[in-house]
Amino acid sequence: MEFLGVILDSLLIVLVIILIVLALKTFDTLNKVDAILDDTKKKLDSLDGVFNLVDNVSNKLTLVTDTVVGSIVNFITSIFNKKGKGDIDE
Repeated sequence: MEFLGVILDSLLIVLVIILIVLALKTFDTLNKVDAILDDTKKKLDSLDGVFNLVDNVSNKLTLVTDTVVGSIVNFITSIFNKKGKGDIDE
């Protein structure tokens, strides 16, 4: 019976050692994953700045094109209105 207790104790010691090693490896893996996530966050933040820049440029180009199109439409409308008024008077 004493021999069985020694074997059981030694197996428990081996199990505890294996669990400690696995916990340390898991901790190391979590540190690596944390470093990767931090690096990814930095890259995404820099891309966010680029996307904000593209969005601002797009908004300004839209404003310019809307102004140009509005001016052209007003010019064409004024030309047709002048010709239309001249035809009615005659």
